[in-house]
Amino acid sequence: MRDHPRGAPAPYPYVWTGRATNRMQWLLALIGAACLALGIVLAVDSAWSSGVAPLAMAVVGCIAAGLLVLFGTLAFVHVALRVDEDHLEVRCGHIGVPRRRIPLSHVAGAEFVPYVTPRHWGGWGYRWRPEKGTAVVVRRGEGIALSLWDGHTFTITVDDAEAAVTVIRGRLHPHRPDPAD
Repeated sequence: MRDHPRGAPAPYPYVWTGRATNRMQWLLALIGAACLALGIVLAVDSAWSSGVAPLAMAVVGCIAAGLLVLFGTLAFVHVALRVDEDHLEVRCGHIGVPRRRIPLSHVAGAEFVPYVTPRHWGGWGYRWRPEKGTAVVVRRGEGIALSLWDGHTFTITVDDAEAAVTVIRGRLHPHRPDPAD
């Protein structure tokens, strides 16, 4: 059953959501968990005869490296994109941090990017490069590039990026926003 006349374009959904996932980063998370476990094992089973200082350094080093790798990779295992009538919101990882919310009134345009790679941005995660702008890259593949009215660019890897670009373009305001916005 249709709610719109035959031949007329279907209306955009009120909220469009998209997501991209990188399963390879689970391997890095496991390596971080292994470092963390090694630090705990060293702390519990401390049969080192060379002294307390090397043992403490090894324990702290393993635990710190494990936590850094574990939480750093889990923060960028996936990215979720949400576009509603007024805003575009990007959330990373399982707890949604880092998060960026961009009013659509600040977006000048949206382009489909057929192939975004971590190599172009210097790795996975939330990236900034002076000549390219800001990006959230969690995997290789399609993405969207937003041109903001302030001259910056924001790129996001997301599945079904063409649909995201269509929805965003349909909701853009054709004029520069007021400075008070």
